[in-house]
Amino acid sequence: MIKFGPSGNSIAFNQAGFSKSEDSASWVKNLGLTCFEYSFGRGVNLSDEKAVSIGNAFKENGVEISVHAPYYINFANPEEENAVKSYNYILQSALKVKLMGGKRIVFHPASQGKMSREKAVELTIKRLENLRDIIYGNGLNDLIYCPETMGKLGQIGTIEEITKFCKIDKIYTPCVDFGHINAREFGSLKTEQDYLDRLSFMIDELGYEKMKNFHIHFSKIEYSAKGEVRHLTFEDDHYGPDFTPLASALKKLDLSPYIICESAGTQDKDALNMQNIYYGN
Repeated sequence: MIKFGPSGNSIAFNQAGFSKSEDSASWVKNLGLTCFEYSFGRGVNLSDEKAVSIGNAFKENGVEISVHAPYYINFANPEEENAVKSYNYILQSALKVKLMGGKRIVFHPASQGKMSREKAVELTIKRLENLRDIIYGNGLNDLIYCPETMGKLGQIGTIEEITKFCKIDKIYTPCVDFGHINAREFGSLKTEQDYLDRLSFMIDELGYEKMKNFHIHFSKIEYSAKGEVRHLTFEDDHYGPDFTPLASALKKLDLSPYIICESAGTQDKDALNMQNIYYGN
């Protein structure tokens, strides 16, 4: 089934006096949402004991949990030493999400740096092939690894690039951040057909089975000539994108993704808004 939920805790969660990650599970459940993304953005600094405790809370509340690996992963870094660090960030995230009872690890694939786009993508593919071998070698191939479409022009992560990465192995499934796509394409997502074109391309390239339950990030994002600037809330009526035509496209293509809202502080409210739009409430 399609799932909706927030990335991390909202302003309302904190204003209600909650602070523990275990409380996030009942908060999300009580809103009527069904998934949640825990961020290791600043590093994997979570004890095994705490990971198990968080996982138990989410299991008890029937809410599925995913994780976002550290933001500073870069598989196009020319230094091999830094690539090794990126491998380790993914492995650390995978081990923790397993303890939490989750299945999905989202990660930012790479930045172009001073390389040509072609060389950066080529190096990223090579490193993701290495990562695949490391994942299998550590017995973590029962999890889903989701390279994410990125919002800044200098980042590796167009729809075409992410699709290419996900052809490497069955463990890779796309995380399509539609706010990022809209930002790097300067407001390209407006109609149902805009979404259908991009999703149909990915289905044609990757197959329906891989795309059936793919991962989505969604928020409205301000952009400039260089792409993404900052995440906004659904109150914004200037930048977009709009979720309604995406909901129609998902239904038309019979897709049931895991949808995470990354709005700035209203991610739970806006996730519920998306769910209501999808079900026509």
